[in-house]
Amino acid sequence: MIVSASRRTDLPAFHARWFLDRLGNGFVDVANPFNAAQVSRVDLRPEAVDALVFWTRLPSRTMLDALPSLEREYRSVWMVTITGMNRVMEPGLPGLAEQSARFRELARLLGPERVIWRFDPVIAVQGHLERPLELFRRVAGELRGHTFRVIVSLLDPGRYKRAVKRTRAALDERGVTAPLLDLAAPEHAGKLARLADGLVGLAREHHLEIQSCASPVDLAPHGIPSGACIDPALLNRLFGLTLPETPDPGQRTHCNCAPSKDIGSYNTCSFGCRYCYATR
Repeated sequence: MIVSASRRTDLPAFHARWFLDRLGNGFVDVANPFNAAQVSRVDLRPEAVDALVFWTRLPSRTMLDALPSLEREYRSVWMVTITGMNRVMEPGLPGLAEQSARFRELARLLGPERVIWRFDPVIAVQGHLERPLELFRRVAGELRGHTFRVIVSLLDPGRYKRAVKRTRAALDERGVTAPLLDLAAPEHAGKLARLADGLVGLAREHHLEIQSCASPVDLAPHGIPSGACIDPALLNRLFGLTLPETPDPGQRTHCNCAPSKDIGSYNTCSFGCRYCYATR
């Protein structure tokens, strides 16, 4: 069993002590996010967990200090999101220097193959297509040599409408009034190609394998194959597992992640990122 900790919140940043307590007790009860009365118990004993997959933007000092002890009983892979955006869009996060320093510390503790960079979301604005490439270049330079893979995810204006509305408001606050682009729309195929080509070139320059996450449009023709954040092939290779390479049917369309048990709760992250779908 893979334990996802967590797509629904930044558990390593805000709930590390709770998580370590649950590991000590060997289980956690998780409410269905769409039906709070439906509660399931997830076995957290080491013998029941093939691997832990952590999702974070900034692992807390508590989490980092506990990691060497945690590694004696559990195996983990980390998905670390860094976008390089400004404080208007990501008001609760420190600057890029601190974010990248935490990333590099994780990589030194675990090795670059176990710490994956997520560049998510890629926000495309009419007349500002160079902006995501500038951000990618900055972050890639900070992380160079500390990871082997980057996973990119396009902002999908047709999904998570509340988050898109907040993103629009944040852009307006910065004086960016041009429209958000739906890069899955056929009329923007040329813009999508230019952006994808730029990302591929930058990834190659920084020796990064690049993949897409649950993309509403096929990026493979542009050199960005569809990937999986919870990647069974990677977990099998790293830890000698035999996980089947079949997608989790409970995840959104186009997601290739392996089946897992998520132990987080929505609306419990305090970073306040304006584009986030997991908080109201």
